[in-house]
Amino acid sequence: MPHFSFEYSANLEEIIDISALCTVIREAADRTGLFPMPGIRVRGFKAEHYSIADGNPNHAFIDLSIRLREGRPQDKKEAATQAIFAAMKNFMQPALQKHSIAISMEMRDIDASLSPKTGTIRDHLPPI
Repeated sequence: MPHFSFEYSANLEEIIDISALCTVIREAADRTGLFPMPGIRVRGFKAEHYSIADGNPNHAFIDLSIRLREGRPQDKKEAATQAIFAAMKNFMQPALQKHSIAISMEMRDIDASLSPKTGTIRDHLPPI
C-alpha cells in the first residue's frame, strides 16, 4: 500500500512529461523490491500557485512524498529512498541542465492501526 504522491510547480508541465515521471517513479519503486507491485500508487498534483526563492517565476519544484506501512527495515527504506531519488534525478537531468528546479523527497511510515484499507486490484492482475 505504498503511496507515492508528488507536488510540482505548474511551470514544470512546459519542461517535462509528468506522466512519464509517474512511470519512472513506479518502475523505480518496483525495482527496489521493498514495495509490493499491486500496492504501488503514483500520482502527481500540480501547484497552480507558488512562490519560490526570490520569486522568479522561472524557478520550479517537485516534492515527492512516500507513505508506506510501518515495519520495513530502516536500511531497506534508506536504500529505496536513494534508488527512487536517483531515478527521479536521472529523469530530470536534461531539465536540470537548462532550468532552475528544486527536487525533494520524503519517505514516512503509516501507523497500520490507524490506516484501514480494502481493494480488489490484486484480483484483477494477471497471474505471476
